[in-house]
Amino acid sequence: MKTNDTIRMILGVLLPAMLLGTKPTLAQQKADIIVTNAKVTTGEGKEEVEAVAIAGNKILLTGTAQQVLKLKTKQTKIIDAGGRRVIPGLFDSHLHVIRGGRFYNTELRWDGVTSLQRALAMLKEQAQRTPPGQWIRVVGGWNEYQFAEKRLPTLEEINAATGNVPTFVLYLYGKAWLNKAGVAQLNINGDTPNPPGGLIEKDNDGNPTGLLVAEPNAFILYSTLAKLPELTTEEKVNSTLQYMTELNRLGVTAVMDAGGGFQNFPDDYAITDSLNKLGKITVRLPYFLFAQKKGTELNDYQRWTGMVEIDHHGHNGVNEVDYYVGGGGENLVADAADFENFQFPRPELPASMEGNLKNVISLLVQKRWPFRLHATYNESISRDLDVIEAVNKETPLNGLVWFIDHAETISEANLQRIKALGGGIAVQHRMAYQGESFIHRYGKKAALAAPPVKRMLELGLPVGLGTDGTRVASYNPWIALYWITSGNTIGGTAVMAKDKTLDRHTALQLLTAGGWGLIKEKGKGSIKAGNAADLVILNKDYFSVTDEEIKSIAASLTIVDGKVVYGDSHFKTIAPAALPVIPSWSPVKYFGGYQ
Repeated sequence: MKTNDTIRMILGVLLPAMLLGTKPTLAQQKADIIVTNAKVTTGEGKEEVEAVAIAGNKILLTGTAQQVLKLKTKQTKIIDAGGRRVIPGLFDSHLHVIRGGRFYNTELRWDGVTSLQRALAMLKEQAQRTPPGQWIRVVGGWNEYQFAEKRLPTLEEINAATGNVPTFVLYLYGKAWLNKAGVAQLNINGDTPNPPGGLIEKDNDGNPTGLLVAEPNAFILYSTLAKLPELTTEEKVNSTLQYMTELNRLGVTAVMDAGGGFQNFPDDYAITDSLNKLGKITVRLPYFLFAQKKGTELNDYQRWTGMVEIDHHGHNGVNEVDYYVGGGGENLVADAADFENFQFPRPELPASMEGNLKNVISLLVQKRWPFRLHATYNESISRDLDVIEAVNKETPLNGLVWFIDHAETISEANLQRIKALGGGIAVQHRMAYQGESFIHRYGKKAALAAPPVKRMLELGLPVGLGTDGTRVASYNPWIALYWITSGNTIGGTAVMAKDKTLDRHTALQLLTAGGWGLIKEKGKGSIKAGNAADLVILNKDYFSVTDEEIKSIAASLTIVDGKVVYGDSHFKTIAPAALPVIPSWSPVKYFGGYQ
């Protein structure tokens, strides 16, 4: 062939492709990472393959080892999974990770502790290393039914274990204990007034015992917690990185942050903002903005919608992991908050709720801001939907992302209304931690489909699964998968009817692609060519272990955006080195996170 003929042939093939922006064919691409010798659950139905190739931050190919290894070069990193199960990265659609990260290193976690004796021993040990000016704090993620003793600690036991070190122990959204040193440190006395919806318990002499009770408003608990000392900026950075690593250890590669009380925007986002600029965030992190003060919620959202344009492109050129404002919620107005404290009766929302909520939702719809709305009880959801329907008549939602969080007692009629409005539902494993309390108040029958997840799916509603960690429930997503597939609480009580539970494939789908479906993002949540390279090698096979063993599953290796972010002892040589924990007295340094 003549030289000119060769040139014409090359141009005839390459020039049209260049003009059309055609990507190189599969045969022309090579893998940066290949995971092989694996049992890969792709998330595309029940499809399983044995190998995955990654190029950059995308899945390049899935298939047999023979097929995938054809993409190997001398530079390709080969990861032998040793026959382990591989799944898509987990996406917790409701977690308070930005707030949780700021305080993680201060917290003594009882998540997963199996005896009260051990929990009290941890308190005593931590009291010996906590320096003057700091507190011991146990902040959620546990209940008495996980303990062999099946009971709560007493104030006498907490005081005996902690002595003169101020201590705060939070129990669900129901109550908290302050030891004697904590009561003194906060200057609480017999004349300290009870806040609205809360109780400072007094003894026969009128002195505070140290017990704080939500009746049912959790403000008394969170406002007390907000008075405790914070870490330094350097320590908060370390704390947030430690928390993200702990999530990666559990196989979490993405989180929808639901905001939170005492989490002010933009000030309290400075830590994650700085980590994002440095390319150090190791979970995808769309976050929602939570109205902070009763009576000023509309002002909050008017300010925030003027500051932030919703574009879902949180990339900064350094780090391709998503970090952006996803919308408003989960608290839109304080009047709509129906506190999920099942130890007390359902709260009646005030008559002012509808007007205040409509003002905020109208603004968000006009600005095309997605929104999420905390609602536990069907009675609250009915009134919320009245408002959303009224807004939709004036300013059509027209495909805007919106969803209800929690929805434990939602009715069939309200499920149908949500479907008609194009909404979704984010469910969490709160019943794994509060199922016994729910049964004691509302009876066994009411608990059997609380929430009715299987029915949501039958109706074709978008549904995501999450944890609502860190304060009421644990951030461990495997507890969510345990609860929704077995129907049991962490204490072993059957709370969900067997015919209402999900099979393991469906449950996993809700904790992977389901979250992305809620916010209508494509290209994530399954191991498929062209999708984001987020995947996890598990330490146990989720599909073959017993129900009880699901609770102890963790990651052996976690990849986010094509990068290895966590590896256990089997993959230590290819994983980032563990970051030393600061401050030196941090409970995380000695106990870790989930036990």
